[in-house]
Amino acid sequence: MKVVLTMAVRDEEDILDAQLTFHLIAGVDFIIVTDHRSVDGTRDILEGHVRDGHMRVFREDGEIARQGEWMTRMARLAATEHHADWVLNSDADEFWWPHGGSLRDALAPIPRRYGIVQAVSRYFLPRPYDGRPFAERMTVRFAPGAPINDPATPFRPVAKIAHRGSPRAVVQNGNHAVEGIPQESLRGWRPLEILHMPLRTPAQCARKYEKTWRAWEENLRGDLARARALHESERGDFFYDRVVVDDAALERGLDDGSLVIDTRLRDALRTIAGGRQFEFSAPTPSEDAALGGDIATLDEADSVRLQRRLDELRARVTAVEGRSTS
Repeated sequence: MKVVLTMAVRDEEDILDAQLTFHLIAGVDFIIVTDHRSVDGTRDILEGHVRDGHMRVFREDGEIARQGEWMTRMARLAATEHHADWVLNSDADEFWWPHGGSLRDALAPIPRRYGIVQAVSRYFLPRPYDGRPFAERMTVRFAPGAPINDPATPFRPVAKIAHRGSPRAVVQNGNHAVEGIPQESLRGWRPLEILHMPLRTPAQCARKYEKTWRAWEENLRGDLARARALHESERGDFFYDRVVVDDAALERGLDDGSLVIDTRLRDALRTIAGGRQFEFSAPTPSEDAALGGDIATLDEADSVRLQRRLDELRARVTAVEGRSTS
């Protein structure tokens, strides 16, 4: 079985090499990347992996990001030219974590009738920046007890998609959904999760938001609009400062259960950097129960978002009907 990882990246030098190396050890066979206007060390990192023979890179230099279009192109090429059995649609700050064995081992038992699998995204929060690599600092994971659907937060419960290779795949912006896969979507069992490290340093956070609001034609997320307003008022570090977990916040979060210590990625990257063999273990009963809670929170959040979309649709229909009768 062959697993192909696809990603669109831009200026991710602080995390990219660790992310790529991790996935190649975790069971990814080949990686396809679209690099959008990187000006830091991202291109050098990518070129090194291309020389090693397990990566293909596309360059996009236009100002506007076409994420869905680029992810769709890569997903189809993964199937038609690289013979992928499964495609993981990822971002550079996401680490796909299998529940025991490798990514291949996690995906292989899925019956042929199913072609789409969700992986729950679990957010890691930054600690005060002290110059150490991201994984050494980011061992605090957010564990909300209820869904957060505030459009002005980057920590809403979401899932990303793995799917069987198909020349008809259409990946939606954000990698949260895919169309064109002939098999059913698997519900109720998720053999993968994603360890997500979106905000890592003050400088990276400021660049991330500025690049995103400049590159997207529509500003669909409230946190982007808020960050842009703060940037224009010369308060660029404010958004990072809002999510940093200091010692007092960590103690409160551990006490009320909204934060947990999770060193899995840190320990994995330490093992890999030391040249030692790394193996994924199955979740413990307590870890499995915690993941089940996060999945339930995600399902509840999806229901809320669906109701919101239905309300918006009804409002549009009412507005159209009102214009037609006036």
